[in-house]
Formats: sequence, C-alpha cells, structure tokens
Amino acid sequence: MDLRIFTEPQQGAGYETLLRVARATEELGFDAFFRSDHYVSMGSTDGLPGPTDAWITLAGLARETKRIRLGTLMTAGTFRLPGVLAIQVAQVDQMSGGRIELGLGAGWFEQEHKAYGIPFPADRMARLEEQLAIVTGLWATKPGATFDYQGVHYQLENSPALPKPAQTKVPLLIGGHGAKRTPRLAARYADEFNMPFASIADSERQFGRVREAAREAGRGPGDLVYSNALVVCVGKDDAEVARRAAVIGRDVDELKANGLAGSPAEVVEKIGAYGAIGCSRVYLQLLDLHDLDHLELISAQVLSQIG
Repeated sequence: MDLRIFTEPQQGAGYETLLRVARATEELGFDAFFRSDHYVSMGSTDGLPGPTDAWITLAGLARETKRIRLGTLMTAGTFRLPGVLAIQVAQVDQMSGGRIELGLGAGWFEQEHKAYGIPFPADRMARLEEQLAIVTGLWATKPGATFDYQGVHYQLENSPALPKPAQTKVPLLIGGHGAKRTPRLAARYADEFNMPFASIADSERQFGRVREAAREAGRGPGDLVYSNALVVCVGKDDAEVARRAAVIGRDVDELKANGLAGSPAEVVEKIGAYGAIGCSRVYLQLLDLHDLDHLELISAQVLSQIG
C-alpha cells in the first residue's frame, strides 16, 4: 500500500509552508506529495495568505525535492487550455527528473471561477474528454511529427507537440463518483483511478464500474491503479485525536466514519479494509499543514506497518 500526502493549499498555505511539508514528506518515507488545484478557500477559513497556483508550486518543488512523486488531485480542466497544460506538465516533469503525475478533472467549484473571471461552461465533461485526447496525443506524437485535432471545443493544427516529458509516459489520474462517463474516461485514458472521500462500499462499487469499463475498452482491469483520497487525523491517544480534529474544525466521530481517524492501530485497520476491495494507494488529506508532528506520527506508526 502506497501512502501519499495530499494538501489543500487554498485553505491557507503559502509556498514556504508547502515546501516544508513536501520536504517532510520526502524525509519521512512517503511515496508522493500531491496538492489540490483551487483558487478560493472553502468553509469558514480566510485562506490567507491567498491562493497558490498548482503547477507553479510543483515546478518549485520539482527543484527542491529529489525522490517523491509530485502531482495534482485534480487539475481543473477549466483553468488551462489543453495544449498549454501539456507544455506546462512536460516542462515540470523535466524539471523534476521524471517524477510528475497529472490528475485531470472537469472543474466543479463555480465560485472560484466567478472570483477570478474564469469561464465555467456547462459542458465541462465534454471538454474534459477532448482535453484528455489532446494532452495524451501531444505527448504521444513522435519528435519530428506534428499533431492535429479537430474537436467541438478545441482545434489544433500542425502542432510540433513539444516539449516532451522526461518520462516515457506521465501517469494520468482520473477520478470521481460519476457512474457512467467517469469510468469510461478512466478506462480509456487513465493509469490510475482515484475515488475521493468515499466509503468502502461506494469505493468498491465504483472500482467495479471502472474495471468493467476497462474490460469493455479492451484493457485488463488490473492495468489501472485504484486509489482513495481520505482525510487523516491520527493521535497517540484520544486527547491528541480530539485536539487535531478541533484544529481543522471537524468532529472526531464524523472523521472516523468518513476518513482515517483515531489511533495508529485504528487507521491501519481501516486502510486494510480499503485494501481488501482493491485499493493499493491512499492519499492522506492533511488539513493542518503546520503540524509536522502529525506527519512524523503517521510515518512512524502507520506507514511503517503498511508501506
């Protein structure tokens, strides 16, 4: 089971804070550091010092880390033109020495689009499907050849399809709860399917849909990695769990029901339950980015048992 750290910087974290967490992620033996792609905070937090851009952040971290994988859950397709995104990700992959993974989604948080003047079209899933075709098509085009694409939403003509990523293939993540279109897109394009903030039963049901879609697309169901993203709140005792839950404004019982919360033993047991339905990778949503002792505890008493 891979354990990855997943952050939500729009809730209030500048680059230096993210760098400290990424370096701790690397030093403490976790597999990867991922971040969300949002420009407006959610809930009651003020989001200070303000939003950071996902790919600018990852470019910086690419030069200041050595081992960990780096990526997004999920890059919003509404934020970037697909041709530009292919260039950005390829460049950051080169900067990292081939450690980048791209999670790409349709975009969903309308308020952040209004706040920064970003169009929020109704046909986002149709646009996402074209974006996936373009990004993967550009990277797959051999050097010296050109790439053309004629879609409803995007048209590319005589593109040199450069630069290329350092990796032969940048791992592509697709995720979500959609019952039909999401599994189909994952089966066609994804290396990993991620189920965000879902119960074991809901995850098992969605993993099954993706496996079936993979078979229909002529792929083996085992060709994809199946993962979950879950909030994490671990403590050496009940008091420490309660303290950490209070800092992030959550109830302990709710966290235990909907995430990975409690003692290290409780969290190890629940991760094992997700593993039993086919999950082989968990993104630990770390909401208090100033509590590096939390990361150390998870590394010493959770990762050490299942990593």
